[in-house]
Amino acid sequence: QVQLVESGGGLVQAGGSLRLSCAASGSIFGINAMGWYRQAPGKQRESVAAIIWSNGITGYADSVKGRFIISRDIAKNTMYLQMNSLRPEDTAVYYCAAKKIPQGDYWGQGTQVTVSS
Repeated sequence: QVQLVESGGGLVQAGGSLRLSCAASGSIFGINAMGWYRQAPGKQRESVAAIIWSNGITGYADSVKGRFIISRDIAKNTMYLQMNSLRPEDTAVYYCAAKKIPQGDYWGQGTQVTVSS
């Protein structure tokens, strides 16, 4: 099992920044990739950014490209999401996830991000 704990959410004005963290513990060996997802009220959960754990290759949703940066600290077993130039439409619960093949996907409990206009 992999346990994931997010932190860093909160309330920020449009144009501001927040940094989310996701600390992984448990059976961390063999994690293939990690990512950030978000779910706004009344909408489906969507992928925001992802990172391959071994080599750091990243990918982003078009809506956040150039504003968000995903990174990881292998020594700390922690993934980050630096969110800049935040917009009201970024308001959502943000979840981190880890993928281990073939075991499956693991999810954190989520952290609320609210961007006021």
